[in-house]
Amino acid sequence: FSISTYNKIWTDAQKDLDIQLQTEREQFLQPEKDRVKVFKMLASSYIKYMQIFRNLEEAHDRLVHQQKRAVIRRVLDGVIGRILEMKKEMVALENSEFHYIDNILEDLKLLPVDIEIPIPRYFIKENLEVLQQREKMLDEILCNAGLQTQKPVKAMTFEEAVKMIQVAERARQGRRRAVFMKQMYLEEKTKRQTKLQVQTGPNPDDAATCIQKVWRGYIQRKKTEKMREEEMIFLGMSLPPHLKAMSPSQMHAKQVNALQGEVQERNEEVFIKGQLRETEGPDIKETLEDQISQCFIECRHIIGRFPDYPTKEAGGSATIFSQKTPEQVLFFFVPPEAVGEIDGFYNFFPLSSFFWITAVWQNRDEVWDFLQDHDLELIKEEKREEDTNNVHCLCIFLYSCRNWPWHRPYLLPDSLLSVLCFNALMFLVHRTIDSLYRELVEEGVLIKPKTVYLSDYIGEYSYLGTTLRQVDIEPVPSLADVRQLIALYGILPLGSQTVHEKAPLVKALLLAGPAGVGKKMLVDAICTETGANLFNLSASNIAGKYPGKNGLQMMLHMVLKVAKQLQPSVVWIGETEKTFYKAVPKAEEQMNPKRLEKILPKFLKALKAQDRVLLVGTTRRPFDANLKPFCKVYQKIILIPRPDYASRFVLWKHIIQQNGGVITNLLNISCLAMVSDGFTQGHIVQVVRAVLSELRLLQMTRKPLRTAEFMTPLARQDPVYKEEEETFKAWYAKTPLGRARSRALAKSEKAGKGKTK
Repeated sequence: FSISTYNKIWTDAQKDLDIQLQTEREQFLQPEKDRVKVFKMLASSYIKYMQIFRNLEEAHDRLVHQQKRAVIRRVLDGVIGRILEMKKEMVALENSEFHYIDNILEDLKLLPVDIEIPIPRYFIKENLEVLQQREKMLDEILCNAGLQTQKPVKAMTFEEAVKMIQVAERARQGRRRAVFMKQMYLEEKTKRQTKLQVQTGPNPDDAATCIQKVWRGYIQRKKTEKMREEEMIFLGMSLPPHLKAMSPSQMHAKQVNALQGEVQERNEEVFIKGQLRETEGPDIKETLEDQISQCFIECRHIIGRFPDYPTKEAGGSATIFSQKTPEQVLFFFVPPEAVGEIDGFYNFFPLSSFFWITAVWQNRDEVWDFLQDHDLELIKEEKREEDTNNVHCLCIFLYSCRNWPWHRPYLLPDSLLSVLCFNALMFLVHRTIDSLYRELVEEGVLIKPKTVYLSDYIGEYSYLGTTLRQVDIEPVPSLADVRQLIALYGILPLGSQTVHEKAPLVKALLLAGPAGVGKKMLVDAICTETGANLFNLSASNIAGKYPGKNGLQMMLHMVLKVAKQLQPSVVWIGETEKTFYKAVPKAEEQMNPKRLEKILPKFLKALKAQDRVLLVGTTRRPFDANLKPFCKVYQKIILIPRPDYASRFVLWKHIIQQNGGVITNLLNISCLAMVSDGFTQGHIVQVVRAVLSELRLLQMTRKPLRTAEFMTPLARQDPVYKEEEETFKAWYAKTPLGRARSRALAKSEKAGKGKTK
């Protein structure tokens, strides 16, 4: 694919976005009371935004031009935020986290894979160097503390790998030459001995000469072929051997990554910023000061007094120059209490960045821009805005100095002053983040997540959801639905600072389901896809650590401080029902599992929109916990079911091949999927690993796998019985969202009976 291809993908996505926004305005201006029609409008918009999201992400990842990528990134964050808002509205409308829109997909002639949420690659690529250094430091701490027995494999640079290959190849050639010289010596020795004996038959010298001719011809042909190949590679007419196995898309991605690195290295932003600050900085400062003075004087003439200076949180003097609605101007001049409340605003994601982009890039002639690195005029304009913002900040500081509380020697705005003791705070204030990080790792509170991607969580889409809901039956969600919720509530907000600040905020997420459905795997996937730290605050893990109330407070403050400083971060509480036990079992009293119960709500309260920190709880026995405090902490609850037939079919096939098995006609995957009804993904993994031992893999070529081999190990597993599944459903029905869904179903059923009468 060429650059023009991805420019076209971007242009088409921008046009689709403009059309969608215009359609949305026309639709939402007309009041609609029919919930079904409203949901269909929301679902259609959700699907359209998802397609735009995929195209924008592809263009952002493949383009090299830094300013173009920055513009696409802004729009991409906006589209992600819009998707999350649409999801929030759909949940509020249906009172359910799971939606079934296969009928809408059919109308739009789309497949379920078209609404699969892609994970933006810039989540990891833009912070790759920092994440690699952090992982290296974590491995070193774990090795030094004896918590990691095997030393991590050190990643080589390209030069180190080439040098190692050269050393190995020279050693191989040396060994071959030694063998060859030894053979020559033995041949000479044999010749000297045969001269003393009576020679009979053919002359050995003639045979040796013939062999030498053949061997030297073979070696010379190989050398010639190698020289020709090296010459073709040097001229750019052939590919190196390590690239020949790559697909065209992989080769293009590798070239784009290299070009993006080169563009970043030759970036001229720093030079231009310094030049503009010297030449235009004083004029900008003087102009802004005059404008601010004039604004305040005019305000005094209008309302008879000077208005309050905008605070730093409100944006400072920059808010004076921003475009405002009449209501916002009124709020600037008159205190809010004198105006009253203004209704009618719909809290959707800000879309101001969606419109100016086309005007900047759409009609621009880039035929002669071969480097595709940056546009100098755009950089100058951006740096002028930065200098203006710096002047605004200076005005804020000078104006606020007269009211500054100088009697307070320090301010800790992010600390839990209402929770944590003063001594613990003063102890931690003077410690560096590195020392806190090291202590948490050594104590086992900060752990290393497994490298698992969300796409590794295998599961198929459910095609019966709409049909069942039409007859007022709540369908069991599929594993594909669970995968989507993890992406929406966990990965997308944590991966982008802009999305996390402006989209609907989710601070805590609960994953509930039977053992073996992949709850911990999903936690690891969130960390892997976003590069997040993982803190383990499970009751069993923190038992005996940081004893007492003060110790617990200090530990949580350390976690909070490190998590915020090194965000994104995930705080995981395994078996989280123990924190909210109805009655603590005698066997667990010494562990004190309810240590975090009272402090967790305060911990969540300390997390603000700018803090990319997510609390994730996992439980297989949620019915053992007190429901009210449990649901107060976890605002989003995802009930993970056992896999259905379609998911089991895909799982069996994937796991067998992943573990080295070969599927032939003698292995009936459909039969395995049928007999494994009630078993979880964990059960299937255990069965496959039990069958595919080292010995069995060696026998694979002459003894293909058969269906019967998996039956005995499967029979030894305990499935998820229907009673346990019903217990989970009954528990979920008592949660706030479950109760709302039950009331909606009852109301719908009652309305249906009334129409029948």
